[in-house]
Amino acid sequence: MAIQIRTENFSGPLDLLLHLIKSHEMDIVDIRIVEITEQYLQIIEQMQQLDLDIAGEFLLMAATLVHIKSRMLLPVSDDIGEEDEDPRAELVKRLLEYQRYKDAAELFQQLPQLERDIFSAQFQCPDAGESDSEENEIPIGLYQLADAFHQLLKEKPPEIFHEVIRESLSVADYIERIVERLLQQKRLSFREIFSAESSRNQLIVTFLATLELVKMHIVSIDQVDDFSEIWLALMVPADQLSSISPEKDLLGYG
Repeated sequence: MAIQIRTENFSGPLDLLLHLIKSHEMDIVDIRIVEITEQYLQIIEQMQQLDLDIAGEFLLMAATLVHIKSRMLLPVSDDIGEEDEDPRAELVKRLLEYQRYKDAAELFQQLPQLERDIFSAQFQCPDAGESDSEENEIPIGLYQLADAFHQLLKEKPPEIFHEVIRESLSVADYIERIVERLLQQKRLSFREIFSAESSRNQLIVTFLATLELVKMHIVSIDQVDDFSEIWLALMVPADQLSSISPEKDLLGYG
């Protein structure tokens, strides 16, 4: 049976690539593919020398890198068609998305166990017109929230990239947007915090902003029953919000 490769704690080929990119101080959207491919193949060779049963995904990534490298080394035609794109584009898109999920996972681990697995604080909306069912709302954990986000992300059609563009996205800015909406509406369903026009990157940063608000005990998350709608509510009075200043570079998106 194939073992799970975690050489130097690499959980998969994308994790290994990110490590190589950072250790060589490269820009993730401008990878020096020849250098990275050589380093990656050296590590794969070292794994084989150690008699490790290398997972197929690592070998597939090696083949992908060699293919991209060969395309990068081809002479560039003077007649570049509109459909021609950087051979690295698809790989860069996967790396950027993996990096964001990895950052979210690290944020989970930074939370104390109580706040990470279950939240005891609850919020009672003072509006009389609200349903009595709110009295039965139960706190939920971040894993239910992450699952709800995963379902929402699957509904977003995949985006086709013809060029690599770095979006200027700030978790701190999205935190402010969510708080402003909660000040106006008191409570929001989880789906309501996401705009239908948002890109996948914007959805991910919105989700990271939500996690940070929960971590800072500014927002509570709860639901009436298992698998029912998830609700967000402010836990901090409006007059105390001005003293709270989230770090803009918490996850590197500020």
